[in-house]
Amino acid sequence: MVQDSSVGEANDRLAREINREARQDSKSPYARKFVGIANGKVVAIADTLREVDLRLDEVESNPANCRIVDTIGDYETVQEIWSAD
Repeated sequence: MVQDSSVGEANDRLAREINREARQDSKSPYARKFVGIANGKVVAIADTLREVDLRLDEVESNPANCRIVDTIGDYETVQEIWSAD
C-alpha cells in the first residue's frame, strides 16, 4: 500500500507537537499516555498500547496512515548508548 506523503507528514507533525506538549506539561491530556493518530487527527488516547492499536484498527485500515506516540519518550534528542565490554 502506498502512503500519501501529505498524510504521513501531517501525522508526523502532530506526533511531534503532542510529544512536546506532553513532556512540557504534566497536566496535558496526553501526558504519560499512548496517543493514536490517523490521517492527521488524534483518534485515541489511552494508558496502554493495545487500546490505541485496537482503536486505530477500527478507524483506519491502512497502517501507513497511522502513528502511535508514546508520550514518555523524547524523540528530539540523540541518545548515545555505550557498551562497557
